Amino acid sequence: MAAVRAEAWRRAGAMAPASLLVMAFLALPMLLMLRFSFNRFVPGQFMVEAVSAENYVKLATDPYYRHVLVLTLAVSVSVTVLTLIIGWPAAQFLARTQSRHKGLLLLAVVLPLFVGNAVRAAGWMVAFGREGLVNRLLQALGLIASPLDIMFTPTAVIIGIVSVNLSYVVLTLSSVIEGIDRRAEEAALSLGATPFETWRLVTLPLALPGLLAAGVLSFILSMNAYATPVLLGGPSFQMMAPVVADQVLQRANWPFGASLGFVLMLVTLALTAGANWLVGRRYGR
Repeated sequence: MAAVRAEAWRRAGAMAPASLLVMAFLALPMLLMLRFSFNRFVPGQFMVEAVSAENYVKLATDPYYRHVLVLTLAVSVSVTVLTLIIGWPAAQFLARTQSRHKGLLLLAVVLPLFVGNAVRAAGWMVAFGREGLVNRLLQALGLIASPLDIMFTPTAVIIGIVSVNLSYVVLTLSSVIEGIDRRAEEAALSLGATPFETWRLVTLPLALPGLLAAGVLSFILSMNAYATPVLLGGPSFQMMAPVVADQVLQRANWPFGASLGFVLMLVTLALTAGANWLVGRRYGR
């Protein structure tokens, strides 16, 4: 019993520095933001101390902000699904390849992370323009007769965010797949399973925790995306992060901006925790 308690205290001591950092740099600012969200905004006075739920009532009853939240969720789910579908084959190839150029392939996956989101979005703006690379290529192939309006559409935003999140998903999945014992897959094949059955019954269940981690990471990054929606979506395409920034930086409405930010955080955490619970329950069973 004493040994168990000593081990528990040792683990608690090891976790203490990280826990203190999280409290100092994440939990306390979140609590401060929560307190600000109950204040009132009076033009010319910046912020008035109060304990009022009017900001949350406005958020719940105003159709515009409900639409912004639903749009943010729809884009985030779409991006997450696409990154997992596109990233799995690349991650499995990267994890299983025996090529001597594996280091270069890994560098190719990491290299996009060296470019800032704003710079990457600017590149997509050039490609998606009416005279951009995408329209010129489609016209050269005879697929379209006149240029398409790709800029300032949900499609442009989703493609832009996918390009940002894909590297994180591939790196997460490849590290998990590398940890799967290949002998389990070989045993399934030797017992008569097809390659698809081996993937469905062996590889996918073993990689499910990593798949969940990659999906959660992509979802969180998408929910909080700022530069890509602003540059590729234009002023008429509003997601939560740009709306929060507009309330705080442009309108100086800190209470309402804090309520928007807190709701964004709660929705993200709730959906992430729900996905963890559902997959963990299924995986455990």
